[in-house]
Amino acid sequence: MHSTRIFVSMSRILSIDYGLKRTGIAVTDPLKIIATGLTTIESSGLITFLKEYLKKETVELILIGEPKNLDNSDTHATQPVNLIIQKLQKEFPFISIRKIDERFTSKMASRAMIDMGMKKKQRRNKALVDEIAATILLQEYLERVGK
Repeated sequence: MHSTRIFVSMSRILSIDYGLKRTGIAVTDPLKIIATGLTTIESSGLITFLKEYLKKETVELILIGEPKNLDNSDTHATQPVNLIIQKLQKEFPFISIRKIDERFTSKMASRAMIDMGMKKKQRRNKALVDEIAATILLQEYLERVGK
């Protein structure tokens, strides 16, 4: 009998909903099946947070929401996102970084919060909205590449 070995990569995909003040972060399970909100942090602490996280977990891909207007033009947030991408590439050259369209994620996050039955006070929690938006970005990516 021959045994067939299947190599399963135990690395994760991490997604970032970057904002000028706060950044929502979501991550997959090691099998890259489920997207889960991880946290929301102050944007100024993103690199430090990721350095600590990467000491404990293996990440093969970082997705970052790319802010665009409906007509595909840049928004006020596009340049700061491009700058943070440059910092991420410099700090973590061994991890692929990919931009992903985030045009509707905040609206979808708000809708999801309503659908989950969250009270208005909870839905005003911008940190939670950012974390859910990062989770939606990641889930959409997983669904797209899984097809």
